[in-house]
Amino acid sequence: MAGRKRLTRVGLGLFALVMLLAACAPRMTAERAAPHPAATIQPIYVATERELDKTGPIFGLKRPSGMNYFRTDISIPPTHQTGAIEWPEGAPDAATDFVVTGTEVFDGPVPMLSDIRRKKPGRETLVFVHGYNNTLSESMYRLAQIQSDFTTNMPALLFSWPSAGDPRGYVYDRDSVLFARDDLVALLERLTARPGDKVFLLAHSMGAHLTMEALRQAALSGNRRLLAGISGVTLMSPDIDPDLFDRQAEAIGTLPQPFLIFITKHDRALSLSGFITGQKPRLGVIDAVEKVTRPDVTVIDFTELADGNSLNHFVPVTSPAAIRVLNGIISQAGRGGAGFIRDMALALPPVKAIPR
Repeated sequence: MAGRKRLTRVGLGLFALVMLLAACAPRMTAERAAPHPAATIQPIYVATERELDKTGPIFGLKRPSGMNYFRTDISIPPTHQTGAIEWPEGAPDAATDFVVTGTEVFDGPVPMLSDIRRKKPGRETLVFVHGYNNTLSESMYRLAQIQSDFTTNMPALLFSWPSAGDPRGYVYDRDSVLFARDDLVALLERLTARPGDKVFLLAHSMGAHLTMEALRQAALSGNRRLLAGISGVTLMSPDIDPDLFDRQAEAIGTLPQPFLIFITKHDRALSLSGFITGQKPRLGVIDAVEKVTRPDVTVIDFTELADGNSLNHFVPVTSPAAIRVLNGIISQAGRGGAGFIRDMALALPPVKAIPR
């Protein structure tokens, strides 16, 4: 056993070294290009604490204050492969690459919400909260890929908190989560202000921690109206200590329904997070149902559908096999929006390993 632990430490140490070397590599950024007639345009709305002229890493920089709001029209190439983001390898070309074909900056949240409701008149909005080590460009393109590969029938809004966008910035990002929670709560209040308005929260990795903190803050302030406006929550590969999750959920009380946790047991990114935070497994790699004791939480295991991409850290939306399974459930449900998530929660028992 001691030998196995030493090997684990050595393996994680080597992985950490690779991550540090990766910090020296340049990050891809969203680029403009002329539209292509066969491409598909995905409008992505963005509420961000980042300065709009800094779409790359911000590690070591002062966190910006205030919020910025804009829409970016992201072109998905006709050659798009399910689960992938086709970054340009040379000059950006809408025939083969994800590119930006248009943007509109809003003076504040009100004109952005007006634009959302004019273009998508439904009452439910998908809000995506990205994870650790993400830049604005990367998270915009990821949400566009999700919108392209899944039929949600909801407008998509990215909440982009000030992640360092650097593998060395793990502690910086954990502090940024606490820095950002007030702004996320304020955004959710605006999105659910009208009677009947709903928000479905999709959070990844450390973004799951931010999401839970925002819901906890709403509950502690007595804002049950906001919580009633949450039509469902999905935490993908949540980078949260399981004990902390229990306390957050206890403070929230009645969790929005459905409430799903997507796990992948061989998530290499979360293995490193666990090593950094004290060698305790994170919530996204739990291996037993008793680790989540609440009856109002459904845990779904995607381990068997992992294809080795993205460090097995985003399997439900990057693995073609996982996307086929989820889209099959959507098709059987015959409806989009949060309804397909509700149907999935009913169809799959807790800690269900999804077969290929």
